[in-house]
Amino acid sequence: MTAIDVLIPTSGRPVELATTLAGLAAQSGVDFRVVVSDQSDGPPAYDTPSATTLVRALRRRGTPVELLRHLPRRGIAEQRAFLLSRARADAVLYLDDDVWLEPGVLDRLHRALHTLGCGFVAAAMQGLSHLDDVRPDECAPFEMWDGPVRPETVVKDGPAWSRWTLHNAANGVHLAERLGLDTGALPPPQRWVAYKVAWAAGCVLFDRTALLEAGGFDFWRDVPADTHGEDVLSQQRVMARRGGAGILPSGAYHQQSPTTLGGRSASAVDLLALVPPARR
Repeated sequence: MTAIDVLIPTSGRPVELATTLAGLAAQSGVDFRVVVSDQSDGPPAYDTPSATTLVRALRRRGTPVELLRHLPRRGIAEQRAFLLSRARADAVLYLDDDVWLEPGVLDRLHRALHTLGCGFVAAAMQGLSHLDDVRPDECAPFEMWDGPVRPETVVKDGPAWSRWTLHNAANGVHLAERLGLDTGALPPPQRWVAYKVAWAAGCVLFDRTALLEAGGFDFWRDVPADTHGEDVLSQQRVMARRGGAGILPSGAYHQQSPTTLGGRSASAVDLLALVPPARR
Protein backbone atom coordinates (compact mmCIF):
# COMPACT_ATOMS: atom_id res chain seq x y z
CA MET A 1 0.00 0.00 0.00
CA THR A 2 1.17 3.54 -0.78
CA ALA A 3 2.74 5.14 2.30
CA ILE A 4 1.75 8.76 1.62
CA ASP A 5 -1.03 10.52 -0.27
CA VAL A 6 0.20 13.96 -1.34
CA LEU A 7 -2.80 16.29 -1.48
CA ILE A 8 -2.42 19.48 -3.54
CA PRO A 9 -5.14 22.15 -3.72
CA THR A 10 -4.60 24.47 -6.68
CA SER A 11 -6.24 27.31 -8.57
CA GLY A 12 -4.89 29.42 -11.42
CA ARG A 13 -1.22 28.63 -10.84
CA PRO A 14 0.08 26.58 -13.77
CA VAL A 15 3.73 27.58 -13.41
CA GLU A 16 3.79 27.16 -9.64
CA LEU A 17 1.99 23.81 -9.83
CA ALA A 18 4.45 22.48 -12.40
CA THR A 19 7.33 23.54 -10.15
CA THR A 20 5.70 21.81 -7.18
CA LEU A 21 5.27 18.63 -9.24
CA ALA A 22 8.92 18.85 -10.28
CA GLY A 23 9.90 18.76 -6.62
CA LEU A 24 7.79 15.66 -6.10
CA ALA A 25 9.30 13.97 -9.15
CA ALA A 26 12.72 14.25 -7.44
CA GLN A 27 11.60 12.46 -4.25
CA SER A 28 12.72 8.93 -3.41
CA GLY A 29 12.88 6.53 -0.48
CA VAL A 30 9.12 6.29 0.15
CA ASP A 31 6.16 5.34 -2.04
CA PHE A 32 3.56 8.04 -2.56
CA ARG A 33 0.52 8.99 -4.61
CA VAL A 34 -0.37 12.49 -5.80
CA VAL A 35 -3.90 13.95 -5.79
CA VAL A 36 -4.41 17.38 -7.37
CA SER A 37 -7.72 19.19 -6.87
CA ASP A 38 -8.05 22.11 -9.29
CA GLN A 39 -10.42 25.05 -8.87
CA SER A 40 -9.12 27.31 -11.64
CA ASP A 41 -11.66 29.59 -13.32
CA GLY A 42 -10.20 28.78 -16.75
CA PRO A 43 -8.41 25.67 -17.96
CA PRO A 44 -7.02 23.46 -15.18
CA ALA A 45 -3.58 24.45 -13.92
CA TYR A 46 -2.46 20.86 -14.54
CA ASP A 47 -3.46 21.08 -18.24
CA THR A 48 -0.26 22.73 -19.50
CA PRO A 49 2.76 21.25 -21.28
CA SER A 50 4.98 21.72 -18.23
CA ALA A 51 2.61 20.15 -15.71
CA THR A 52 1.66 17.37 -18.13
CA THR A 53 5.32 16.48 -18.57
CA LEU A 54 5.80 16.17 -14.82
CA VAL A 55 2.62 14.10 -14.41
CA ARG A 56 3.88 11.74 -17.12
CA ALA A 57 7.30 11.52 -15.47
CA LEU A 58 5.75 10.66 -12.10
CA ARG A 59 3.47 8.03 -13.62
CA ARG A 60 6.31 6.53 -15.67
CA ARG A 61 8.27 5.70 -12.54
CA GLY A 62 5.19 4.20 -10.88
CA THR A 63 3.82 7.13 -8.85
CA PRO A 64 0.02 7.32 -9.27
CA VAL A 65 -1.32 10.80 -10.03
CA GLU A 66 -5.02 11.71 -9.79
CA LEU A 67 -6.08 14.97 -11.46
CA LEU A 68 -9.46 16.32 -10.37
CA ARG A 69 -11.63 19.32 -11.14
CA HIS A 70 -13.53 20.42 -8.02
CA LEU A 71 -16.07 23.17 -8.63
CA PRO A 72 -17.85 25.27 -7.57
CA ARG A 73 -15.56 26.79 -4.97
CA ARG A 74 -16.79 26.62 -1.40
CA GLY A 75 -13.66 27.89 0.32
CA ILE A 76 -10.21 26.47 1.00
CA ALA A 77 -11.41 24.49 4.04
CA GLU A 78 -13.93 22.64 1.85
CA GLN A 79 -11.24 22.10 -0.77
CA ARG A 80 -9.02 20.49 1.86
CA ALA A 81 -11.94 18.38 3.11
CA PHE A 82 -12.56 17.16 -0.45
CA LEU A 83 -8.92 16.17 -0.84
CA LEU A 84 -8.99 14.30 2.46
CA SER A 85 -12.03 12.36 1.24
CA ARG A 86 -9.91 11.08 -1.66
CA ALA A 87 -7.05 9.91 0.59
CA ARG A 88 -6.44 6.25 1.39
CA ALA A 89 -2.88 6.11 2.71
CA ASP A 90 -2.03 6.02 6.41
CA ALA A 91 -0.25 9.37 6.04
CA VAL A 92 -1.44 12.42 4.10
CA LEU A 93 0.74 15.35 3.09
CA TYR A 94 -0.98 18.67 2.49
CA LEU A 95 1.34 20.40 0.04
CA ASP A 96 0.52 23.89 -1.19
CA ASP A 97 0.72 24.44 -4.95
CA ASP A 98 3.53 26.99 -4.57
CA VAL A 99 6.01 24.95 -2.52
CA TRP A 100 9.06 23.23 -4.03
CA LEU A 101 10.56 20.31 -2.11
CA GLU A 102 14.23 19.51 -2.32
CA PRO A 103 15.10 15.80 -2.72
CA GLY A 104 14.70 13.75 0.47
CA VAL A 105 11.94 15.77 2.16
CA LEU A 106 9.17 13.16 1.81
CA ASP A 107 11.42 10.40 3.13
CA ARG A 108 12.50 12.59 6.07
CA LEU A 109 8.93 13.54 6.95
CA HIS A 110 7.78 9.92 6.78
CA ARG A 111 10.64 8.75 9.00
CA ALA A 112 9.89 11.50 11.50
CA LEU A 113 6.16 10.75 11.66
CA HIS A 114 6.81 7.08 12.39
CA THR A 115 9.64 7.73 14.83
CA LEU A 116 7.75 10.36 16.83
CA GLY A 117 4.35 8.62 16.69
CA CYS A 118 2.51 11.95 16.86
CA GLY A 119 -0.39 13.42 14.89
CA PHE A 120 1.63 15.41 12.36
CA VAL A 121 5.08 16.59 11.40
CA ALA A 122 5.75 19.68 9.32
CA ALA A 123 8.47 20.99 7.03
CA ALA A 124 7.50 24.65 7.26
CA MET A 125 8.03 26.48 3.97
CA GLN A 126 10.95 28.90 3.76
CA GLY A 127 11.33 32.10 1.74
CA LEU A 128 14.79 32.05 0.21
CA SER A 129 14.65 35.75 -0.68
CA HIS A 130 15.27 36.25 3.07
CA LEU A 131 18.52 34.27 3.31
CA ASP A 132 20.38 37.43 4.36
CA ASP A 133 17.55 38.56 6.64
CA VAL A 134 18.52 36.99 9.98
CA ARG A 135 15.90 37.54 12.71
CA PRO A 136 17.20 36.34 16.10
CA ASP A 137 14.21 37.75 18.01
CA GLU A 138 11.78 35.77 15.88
CA CYS A 139 13.85 32.61 16.38
CA ALA A 140 13.92 33.03 20.18
CA PRO A 141 10.83 30.80 20.83
CA PHE A 142 12.62 27.81 19.26
CA GLU A 143 12.52 24.74 21.51
CA MET A 144 13.35 21.21 20.50
CA TRP A 145 11.26 18.32 21.75
CA ASP A 146 13.13 16.52 24.53
CA GLY A 147 11.75 13.00 24.54
CA PRO A 148 8.35 11.99 23.10
CA VAL A 149 6.13 14.54 21.38
CA ARG A 150 3.24 15.15 23.76
CA PRO A 151 -0.24 16.55 23.16
CA GLU A 152 -0.45 20.32 23.61
CA THR A 153 -3.31 22.77 23.77
CA VAL A 154 -2.25 25.85 21.82
CA VAL A 155 -4.55 28.84 22.17
CA LYS A 156 -4.34 32.22 20.50
CA ASP A 157 -2.15 34.63 22.49
CA GLY A 158 -1.23 31.84 24.93
CA PRO A 159 2.42 31.03 25.80
CA ALA A 160 2.90 28.71 22.81
CA TRP A 161 1.37 31.13 20.32
CA SER A 162 4.63 33.09 19.96
CA ARG A 163 6.16 30.13 18.12
CA TRP A 164 4.44 31.28 14.92
CA THR A 165 7.39 33.61 14.25
CA LEU A 166 9.69 30.61 13.78
CA HIS A 167 8.32 30.18 10.27
CA ASN A 168 8.61 33.75 9.06
CA ALA A 169 11.02 34.63 6.22
CA ALA A 170 13.93 32.11 6.20
CA ASN A 171 14.04 31.57 9.95
CA GLY A 172 13.90 27.78 9.54
CA VAL A 173 16.96 27.83 7.31
CA HIS A 174 18.88 29.94 9.82
CA LEU A 175 17.88 27.66 12.70
CA ALA A 176 18.96 24.57 10.75
CA GLU A 177 22.28 26.23 9.94
CA ARG A 178 22.77 27.10 13.60
CA LEU A 179 22.21 23.45 14.54
CA GLY A 180 24.59 22.20 11.86
CA LEU A 181 21.75 20.50 9.99
CA ASP A 182 21.94 22.56 6.80
CA THR A 183 25.26 23.39 5.20
CA GLY A 184 23.89 24.04 1.73
CA ALA A 185 24.38 20.41 0.65
CA LEU A 186 21.46 18.00 0.65
CA PRO A 187 21.15 16.50 4.15
CA PRO A 188 20.51 12.76 4.55
CA PRO A 189 16.83 11.99 5.24
CA GLN A 190 17.64 10.22 8.51
CA ARG A 191 19.19 13.36 10.03
CA TRP A 192 16.64 15.70 11.57
CA VAL A 193 15.43 17.22 14.84
CA ALA A 194 11.88 17.84 16.05
CA TYR A 195 10.77 21.12 17.58
CA LYS A 196 7.65 22.66 19.08
CA VAL A 197 5.28 24.63 16.85
CA ALA A 198 2.13 26.69 17.06
CA TRP A 199 1.31 25.61 13.50
CA ALA A 200 3.09 25.35 10.16
CA ALA A 201 2.18 26.28 6.60
CA GLY A 202 2.75 24.78 3.20
CA CYS A 203 3.95 21.23 3.87
CA VAL A 204 2.40 19.20 6.70
CA LEU A 205 2.30 15.39 6.95
CA PHE A 206 -0.57 14.05 9.04
CA ASP A 207 -1.33 10.65 10.44
CA ARG A 208 -4.61 10.32 8.53
CA THR A 209 -6.43 8.61 11.40
CA ALA A 210 -5.37 11.35 13.82
CA LEU A 211 -6.60 14.04 11.43
CA LEU A 212 -9.94 12.31 10.94
CA GLU A 213 -10.39 11.79 14.67
CA ALA A 214 -9.84 15.53 15.16
CA GLY A 215 -12.61 16.30 12.66
CA GLY A 216 -10.46 16.87 9.59
CA PHE A 217 -11.77 19.91 7.74
CA ASP A 218 -15.44 19.11 8.16
CA PHE A 219 -15.86 22.45 9.94
CA TRP A 220 -15.97 24.06 6.48
CA ARG A 221 -19.76 23.95 6.78
CA ASP A 222 -19.63 26.12 9.90
CA VAL A 223 -17.55 29.01 8.54
CA PRO A 224 -17.88 31.50 5.67
CA ALA A 225 -16.34 30.40 2.38
CA ASP A 226 -13.67 33.11 2.57
CA THR A 227 -12.45 32.04 6.02
CA HIS A 228 -8.70 31.54 6.41
CA GLY A 229 -6.64 29.78 9.08
CA GLU A 230 -8.25 26.42 8.34
CA ASP A 231 -4.82 24.76 8.43
CA VAL A 232 -4.06 26.37 11.78
CA LEU A 233 -7.27 25.09 13.36
CA SER A 234 -6.90 21.55 12.03
CA GLN A 235 -3.30 21.29 13.26
CA GLN A 236 -4.13 22.64 16.69
CA ARG A 237 -6.99 20.17 17.08
CA VAL A 238 -4.64 17.32 16.17
CA MET A 239 -1.99 18.67 18.56
CA ALA A 240 -4.47 18.68 21.43
CA ARG A 241 -5.06 14.94 20.94
CA ARG A 242 -1.91 13.45 19.50
CA GLY A 243 0.75 16.16 19.47
CA GLY A 244 2.57 17.66 16.52
CA ALA A 245 6.06 18.85 15.62
CA GLY A 246 8.08 20.74 13.08
CA ILE A 247 11.28 19.19 11.80
CA LEU A 248 14.58 20.69 10.72
CA PRO A 249 15.99 20.84 8.16
CA SER A 250 12.84 21.76 6.28
CA GLY A 251 13.76 21.57 2.61
CA ALA A 252 10.38 23.07 1.66
CA TYR A 253 10.68 26.38 -0.18
CA HIS A 254 7.92 28.89 -0.86
CA GLN A 255 7.88 30.14 -4.44
CA GLN A 256 6.68 33.48 -3.02
CA SER A 257 4.03 34.04 -5.66
CA PRO A 258 1.02 36.24 -4.87
CA THR A 259 -1.86 34.40 -3.21
CA THR A 260 -4.80 33.28 -5.32
CA LEU A 261 -7.14 33.37 -2.34
CA GLY A 262 -9.39 36.43 -2.35
CA GLY A 263 -10.56 38.53 0.56
CA ARG A 264 -10.53 36.75 3.90
CA SER A 265 -13.32 37.64 6.28
CA ALA A 266 -12.24 35.83 9.44
CA SER A 267 -9.94 33.22 10.91
CA ALA A 268 -11.24 29.72 11.58
CA VAL A 269 -9.31 29.84 14.85
CA ASP A 270 -11.22 32.93 15.97
CA LEU A 271 -14.54 31.43 14.92
CA LEU A 272 -14.17 27.83 16.12
CA ALA A 273 -11.21 27.46 18.48
CA LEU A 274 -13.46 26.59 21.44
CA VAL A 275 -15.90 24.48 19.42
CA PRO A 276 -15.16 20.74 19.62
CA PRO A 277 -15.05 18.89 16.29
CA ALA A 278 -18.11 16.89 15.28
CA ARG A 279 -17.90 13.14 15.62
CA ARG A 280 -17.41 11.34 12.33
